[in-house]
Amino acid sequence: MVAITRARAGSGTDILSEAIGSVRIGRAQACRVRQSGSWGMRFPAFAGSGFHILLRGSGWLIPATGRPRALKAGDVVLTPFGAELGFSHAPGLLKDLPLAAEVVSEDPHSPDPSSPDPADVEFLCGAYWLDHGQVHPYLRALPELLVVSPGHDRALQLRLLADLLAVDVSDAPPGSGATRPALLDLLLTHALRQWLEQNRDADRPETDDPAIAVALREIHTSLHKPWTVEQLGKSVGMSRTAFTKRFTAMVGKPPMTYLTGRRLSHGARLLRETKAPLATIARQVGYSTEFAFGAAFRREYGISPGRFRDLESRRACDA
Repeated sequence: MVAITRARAGSGTDILSEAIGSVRIGRAQACRVRQSGSWGMRFPAFAGSGFHILLRGSGWLIPATGRPRALKAGDVVLTPFGAELGFSHAPGLLKDLPLAAEVVSEDPHSPDPSSPDPADVEFLCGAYWLDHGQVHPYLRALPELLVVSPGHDRALQLRLLADLLAVDVSDAPPGSGATRPALLDLLLTHALRQWLEQNRDADRPETDDPAIAVALREIHTSLHKPWTVEQLGKSVGMSRTAFTKRFTAMVGKPPMTYLTGRRLSHGARLLRETKAPLATIARQVGYSTEFAFGAAFRREYGISPGRFRDLESRRACDA
């Protein structure tokens, strides 16, 4: 299991922000699901991170393994790396539940998500789907399903965010292509923060290593530099061998593997969010040429930077 450096104020690095930022290259999707009577639905595994918020009523979380768990209005179920799960009016087995898409589209008794009439239960679901790349190691190191019951101080914040996302999903107003990812970011971040606060002992071993924190800060703030393992080790006063061993233990990846992933993740964000030329982006993330950046990007995401930008631009227009 990957060891995680817990994000702390003033520690020099914020792994939670890095993890949330890494999924922004995915497609932001959200929907409302409303059910009444005897109901149940299964959400298959996917490449990405997401959440389900029970806005109204009560029900049961049905995991792929382990016992069902009772849910009440306000509870948030997080899927840090897209694990399969289900929900139902009663405890049961995941394999017995129909796919959520089939429930919503084929059940004539399923309430219209846009209807003002009340339903027995209502969920708000949101996710980032990663068509290219993998979920951040921080998120993959967490349990596959996290349940958050917001305390009084956080319940209002999450409810307000959920209400905003519900309006965005229902009305699809102009600009939703920009607002939806922002709302998903906030909901994921708030819910993950609260889970970490409520489950400090359940988190992976704390590794507040000052040397590795400095190295991570150097990487995050200076991606353009032609880093080597020797240079990173020297920046924290360690030999190449000692630095590699400690960095890998703390972060879960060797230094250069982490650096490459960070560069390409940031490059993907720049491709999606800016109109900067590929050569400029390549230099900003530490590649000497557009060709070198393109080759590394294709190895990681299976698609060229130019093609990636075109696809993301089309998705933004269709949102």
